[in-house]
Amino acid sequence: MSELAGRLMNMSLLGAWEDEGVVHLYWDHADWHESMLEALGETLLELGLKVDHDEIRVQTIPWQDWNRIWTESVQPIHIGKRIVVRPSWSEVEVAEDGIELILDPKQAFGTGHHATTQLLCEWLEDTIQGGEQVLDVGTGSGLLGMVALRLGATSVLAIDHDAVALECAKEYARMNHFGPELEFQVLDIHDLSDGQYDVILANIDRRTLLSVDQAFANVAGSHTLLLMTGILESDYEELVAYYRQYGWRDGDVRKRAEWIAIELVRRAPDYLSG
Repeated sequence: MSELAGRLMNMSLLGAWEDEGVVHLYWDHADWHESMLEALGETLLELGLKVDHDEIRVQTIPWQDWNRIWTESVQPIHIGKRIVVRPSWSEVEVAEDGIELILDPKQAFGTGHHATTQLLCEWLEDTIQGGEQVLDVGTGSGLLGMVALRLGATSVLAIDHDAVALECAKEYARMNHFGPELEFQVLDIHDLSDGQYDVILANIDRRTLLSVDQAFANVAGSHTLLLMTGILESDYEELVAYYRQYGWRDGDVRKRAEWIAIELVRRAPDYLSG
């Protein structure tokens, strides 16, 4: 839900939430026009969701303070064994070894409520041993990078092509007392040119993941781990076949609802194997 809302903010979206499997999106009557239905459909497809036109219903309803209602609906969320993500206005008890992060929902998505974000947070709990250099591609709110650092990673480069999302991420980083160990850059994947990362995180859409080409390999070491999500189970075979040609070996797969996360490991050159 937060991913969808984040992508619709530039369409003057006032509020969004999900109730019993139904997604509610709210615009001011003056801002809405029928042509926005096409843009909404394209956004859903980018997120891997195919929705028939007759499944979208448009109606006019009396005005309410949707921002206040949406804000009140956001509750703390426990992820994995130790991670707690909460808005600043909601207190929650955290275990002594727990990881608490404060994120107030804004334009940037990735505030921990979506299955894809949770999958990678949990995978980071099992992956980070301490001292890793991490690349977070399509960082959104910066949550994954912050989790990696709290788990013991040494540094994180968090990139996104959305400058507005990065401003939100920087604010979240300040709110949670991160410093230069968490670096943000407005950068396209294909402009990655230097550095070598132990872990690469990519919570982005299928179309982008299938256009990366050599970009991830250019900043990978011989044992780099690539964790990617934002994709459906039906995308698995196509994605792993694509990445094999760039020197990645497919590993574990995790699933939540209709979403999956895939582990890829950098494959040693042929002359070093066997």
